[in-house]
Amino acid sequence: MSESVKHPIAPIYDENSKIVVLGSFPSVKSREQQFFYGHPQNRFWRVMAGVLEEETPDTIEEKKDFLIRNHIAVWDVIASCEIVGSSDASITNVVPNDLTPILECADIRQIYCNGAKSYELYCKYLEPELGRKAWKLPSTSPANAAWSLEKLVRAWKDIECALNEE
Repeated sequence: MSESVKHPIAPIYDENSKIVVLGSFPSVKSREQQFFYGHPQNRFWRVMAGVLEEETPDTIEEKKDFLIRNHIAVWDVIASCEIVGSSDASITNVVPNDLTPILECADIRQIYCNGAKSYELYCKYLEPELGRKAWKLPSTSPANAAWSLEKLVRAWKDIECALNEE
């Protein structure tokens, strides 16, 4: 059964953010936890820790600190939509988020999309408005079982390059 849902989580960023990683819309588990990538099988936090060669953060406070310390902003493309559970394929009636507060606050060097749906929605709703291209990265979702953790870390290594540019 499809339900109309508003995004319940504020973006994570500050004036030192250098990149932004956009998901599509929070999963049921993330909505319950009120924080990004909350499903225990989602590999986002392990991938980011692998890319940056740090310990994987566990608590929400550790995750926020990890992002801010590493100059990474995180949010989602969608502000509200109709969705069945956590299924990206079921998303309809999209209202996009406004990225301008992040882009005006920080010198964002690159926008990355976590998965094909995020990228598709970014290209449709946000790129025309912002005039900025995004890079599509393979999804860290457990639904993307074809990609091992090691393969994901290698694919996401580009983030490290964007963070280290002067």
